[in-house]
Amino acid sequence: MSRLEAKKPPLFISEPLTRDAVSQSLSLLSGILKSSYGPAGRLKQLHNGMGGCVCTTSQSSALLGRLSTSQPVLRVLTASVQNHLSRFSDCGLFTAILCCGFIENFRSLNVAPFTIIKISKHLLSLCMDHLKSEACGCRVSVDFSSVETLVCLVRSILTSKPACMLNKTEVDHLTTLILKAFIFTVPCHVETNAVLGKCVIVPLKGRRVADSTVLPGLLIEAPEIQLGKPLAVKRTGSNLIKVALFSVSMSGDGFNPEEGTIAVHHGVSLEMSELNQLLNVGKQLVKDEVGLVMCQRVMHPSLKQFLKENGVIAVDRAGLSLMEPLGRMTGKEPPVASIHSLSPGCYGSLKDLCIESFASKHFLHLIPEDTVICSLILCNRSETAWDELKRVCETAEHVLQLTMKEPLALLGGGCTETHLASYIRYKSSSLPASTFKDLDCSQTQYQLVADGFCRSLESVARSLSHDDGEILTDMVYGHCWFVPSGSPCVSKWSDLISKCGCGMNGNTEDLSWRFLQGHSGSPVVQGCPKEPSVKSADLLTLDCFAAKCSGLQVALETANLILDLSYVIEDQN
Repeated sequence: MSRLEAKKPPLFISEPLTRDAVSQSLSLLSGILKSSYGPAGRLKQLHNGMGGCVCTTSQSSALLGRLSTSQPVLRVLTASVQNHLSRFSDCGLFTAILCCGFIENFRSLNVAPFTIIKISKHLLSLCMDHLKSEACGCRVSVDFSSVETLVCLVRSILTSKPACMLNKTEVDHLTTLILKAFIFTVPCHVETNAVLGKCVIVPLKGRRVADSTVLPGLLIEAPEIQLGKPLAVKRTGSNLIKVALFSVSMSGDGFNPEEGTIAVHHGVSLEMSELNQLLNVGKQLVKDEVGLVMCQRVMHPSLKQFLKENGVIAVDRAGLSLMEPLGRMTGKEPPVASIHSLSPGCYGSLKDLCIESFASKHFLHLIPEDTVICSLILCNRSETAWDELKRVCETAEHVLQLTMKEPLALLGGGCTETHLASYIRYKSSSLPASTFKDLDCSQTQYQLVADGFCRSLESVARSLSHDDGEILTDMVYGHCWFVPSGSPCVSKWSDLISKCGCGMNGNTEDLSWRFLQGHSGSPVVQGCPKEPSVKSADLLTLDCFAAKCSGLQVALETANLILDLSYVIEDQN
């Protein structure tokens, strides 16, 4: 008998943020995330110590999902950002970088954490009130009757991930496809509780991005389909194709020993009994004039052959992921879960069925009566670039869905962050004394926390520059401006910069630029940052309103939670 070890007592770590190991890990994570941020972000290659596939990415969902950390503080931070991404898909790097900035700037203040938390929550409320007001200078309304703003929004998402390896022509092509796919998913007949459809991504790796396309309905890969032969499909009297969807296995091995014992009479074959039951189902399908049978799992070869001989197209191994869009498209949810009873109302329908060929792959193209499901045939030259592009396209689709629910966008390119910082500096310098009394803090404490809050926002904007060029902000609109690296010294900044980071403002007026260094003691903007007189421009860089507002809140709430940690208790057993 092996010797039993005595249980070790738990490890108590007091004031974890004061530990060098935690500070170094936080600084390292912040550096990794900042260097990945934006269109010029540096790519990261991740793989585990045991080998396996290598992931090349600059996307937060891929980075945080593959980075392992032993520090409980960092696990809190990454889990919080991943939860944000599960709900919004976008602004993960923004959230993580901002959270690291809040922690770094707040913990260096000689102010009690409880006071910092109260003041920062008040600053957050000022930001949210401003973002939700009509007078907000970094907010753009999205008009769904026109595609210009939507194009800018999708293009901004595509160009923010350099691992996709896209040129301008490819970005324009994919932007059009993503918008077309999204429009397909919007129901034509608006109901009280309208539900958006789904875009299913079909992979074609090793092909040109320009070969990508969108088709209404679903593409189901069917290698056994032979080209050149006409596809004869049974139709009903109304010229529709009746469809049967099965989520249950039709392989003939339905007996599971774990479910109990079956008594079989001498001379009776269990396998033949199962097969006969399946063939009876096939006869019922033929009798009910079903033209297409889709099975989530495996279908017995004899059943497939029987259906084929009777003019019924049978497809198995459809997979769980396709069952929901199949049910939605054919109008029959949920799919049939038992082979022992088929009711007349268990069938769906399709408008048409045909064969499509892309590269060396053959597909059945299922065309519905009302298109709310579509297929995006997505191509890219390499597997690595395709994987990144798939994640980006899924993000773009989710962002468009969020934008339809709340038709607003925020200016990108660092301009929202610097604008909010300018606004907070303006507001915090003119608060009444009653505010400090309500927060139980001094004006000095409030200004210290407000300055740390603003520097954290500005650090996100600074993270967009990776070539050591100068970064400016103007004193009129509070927007962010990037000076190209290696630019000569000039007397006027307008000779070097033509547009701000988001593309909204040009250099046609004197905007009184200043350096965006992020150190304490930055000059306060004279007056509230103005709203641009014209909120439209070609090639605007935009961010998702809902995702960025959530990211701002998640970043501060997570930072406050970490700042408030007094002990970390680790089980050592």
